[in-house]
Amino acid sequence: MDVREGGLDIEVPGARDGASEGAGDDVFYNPTQELNRDVTVATLRAYRDRDDRAESYLDAMAASGIRGVRAAAEGFDATCADVDEEAVELARRNFARNDLSGEAVHRDANALMHDSVFDVVDLDPFGTPIPFVDAAFANTRDLVCVTATDTAPLCGAHQKSGIRKYGTLPQNTDYHPEMGLRVLLSALVRTAARYDKAAVPILSHVTRHYARTYLELDGRATKADELLEELGYVYHCEDCLERDHEFSLVSHPPETCAACGSSRTLVAGPLYLGPICDPAFARAVRDEITEEMGEKKRARSMLDTVADELDTPTHYDQHRLCKLWNRSATGMDDFLEELREAGYEATRAHYSGTAFKTDATIEEVRVATTDGDD
Repeated sequence: MDVREGGLDIEVPGARDGASEGAGDDVFYNPTQELNRDVTVATLRAYRDRDDRAESYLDAMAASGIRGVRAAAEGFDATCADVDEEAVELARRNFARNDLSGEAVHRDANALMHDSVFDVVDLDPFGTPIPFVDAAFANTRDLVCVTATDTAPLCGAHQKSGIRKYGTLPQNTDYHPEMGLRVLLSALVRTAARYDKAAVPILSHVTRHYARTYLELDGRATKADELLEELGYVYHCEDCLERDHEFSLVSHPPETCAACGSSRTLVAGPLYLGPICDPAFARAVRDEITEEMGEKKRARSMLDTVADELDTPTHYDQHRLCKLWNRSATGMDDFLEELREAGYEATRAHYSGTAFKTDATIEEVRVATTDGDD
């Protein structure tokens, strides 16, 4: 079957009986990931303006080859790799049908990355990317793009799995999407540091059931050391939802919550507590979202929110707080304006429609805002 995405004609596997669109026997095309791919293309455009030396691109898990084909359409020297021979042939046909030069190779992603060096490597596996990140960081010059779809381990819902895969203690909190992103970033930053590289997040987001991040590599060990200083721990009170954080490789959790005195404190970490993006770069990516993109509206809205988010390491959910306080929710714009009028910084957060960030404490948020029924 054929689909059109980003102004290109792409052949994808025919669906099996009862399967979703684009789900063949072994090769998979996921139409719900179009937003991810649109943002990837915009990121490649913006990154080339940032560093015009970036030329080669590897789609390490090609499937239909759609990522590599879209990168080739942007002028990158694109390579698609897959362990499935049918996927490789499909990627070759998709390069040809769009009159694009590109290479499709039947190789294991790790083996290929250890044999070759690329300017940009894109890891979009099913589940965790961790088995592939060592090879990626060791053999990429400029930019590593990573998707993780195993949100339950990342967010703490499957805690033991998260510990095994990511070397971090995750906790399932009301800000679990951001918890998952920061668990992922922690593992990636620590992995890159083993190769004396800093993997700096210049754009990250959580959408639907995946986390996505774009990491610019810096080959200075001193920069890697600086980035490791952005690791630390979050201390979360299960009773009042107050939370604090500490930049440290060793945790020093409080015995009781400073806000309510509860001893029920969850410890999460080591997490990446630093900025999840470069706001100027996020705005540049937003400006590269163009009309032929099928998810242009959602992409622009998300990128605007990401660029404007405060750098605090956790977000709040207004509905969760209002439930705790036994009051009705208000419109988000009015809610945030009340916080600003009280002297606090406050922004929306892209994790959900009711997510927000602020430098106010839980109690300060409660006092500064009003019941929606008032």
